[in-house]
Amino acid sequence: MKKLLPDYEFGSYADVTPAFLGSIGCRFLIADIDNTLAPYEQPLPDEGNLAWLGSLSGAGISVALVSNNGRERVELFSRGLGIPAFWDCRKPSRRFIRTAMEALGADPASTVYLGDQIFTDVYAAKRSGIRAIKLPPIRDKKTLFFRIKRLLERPVMRRYRRLHGAGIPGGTDGPEVTGGREGSGGADSRDGKCD
Repeated sequence: MKKLLPDYEFGSYADVTPAFLGSIGCRFLIADIDNTLAPYEQPLPDEGNLAWLGSLSGAGISVALVSNNGRERVELFSRGLGIPAFWDCRKPSRRFIRTAMEALGADPASTVYLGDQIFTDVYAAKRSGIRAIKLPPIRDKKTLFFRIKRLLERPVMRRYRRLHGAGIPGGTDGPEVTGGREGSGGADSRDGKCD
């Protein structure tokens, strides 16, 4: 179960501030798109996404996007952001994380992953030796598959909360964050898919 436990938990991507990331030694952030930064129905970054990405860039934190979604979705969302973006990544495969880290010039100790799913996002990050921040989904799908998946995530998050408590202040910007363990060990788009 250790590889399923995130290192941190926040309520929204916007709560993951440059101040917090700097305080944990993060210089590189790899982020999921769907239900992490935007709901599936949102084809383009909104003002909140752009402001948040701008704040990270201004603080010297480099970002790459990774997604299990298809090329069209990822290219449309990432067009004009000037950051590496990867599609069809087949998370929890580790290959996409390695490729994203290479594109950023990142090392595991200063890289953090941001996503909304335990069995794809968090597990892929932990298998790759980088820290993971878990967010709740922005707008969860209601299909039977996703309902079962979220049900299976509950015991993992209960254990995480037992280990890390109900929440501690996340720094000067004041978001609530649980966790606190230290790590566990461009182009607009890419030219291929992660296998």
